Amino acid sequence: MGRVDALVFTGGIGENDVYVREKTCTGLEMLGIAINPEKNTRKNTVAMDISKEDEAVSVLVIPTNEELEIAMQTMVCIQENSMRE
Repeated sequence: MGRVDALVFTGGIGENDVYVREKTCTGLEMLGIAINPEKNTRKNTVAMDISKEDEAVSVLVIPTNEELEIAMQTMVCIQENSMRE
């Protein structure tokens, strides 16, 4: 692929753990990955770019609804299994 376009944090830890995001990005500046400490500490319910301005790689925090996805996939499995019977 030759390059990194974005680094995405999601799920419980990725969305909520400021420390994990900071430590994950530390030392990756040579790849164009650096986070803005102020943006990294903001709580948000929508997707947000926490990269430093003018960095080559976007560092994104993307909220998910894991519980809803699990419930929806469970319903699909139940429906598929009930059709087989």
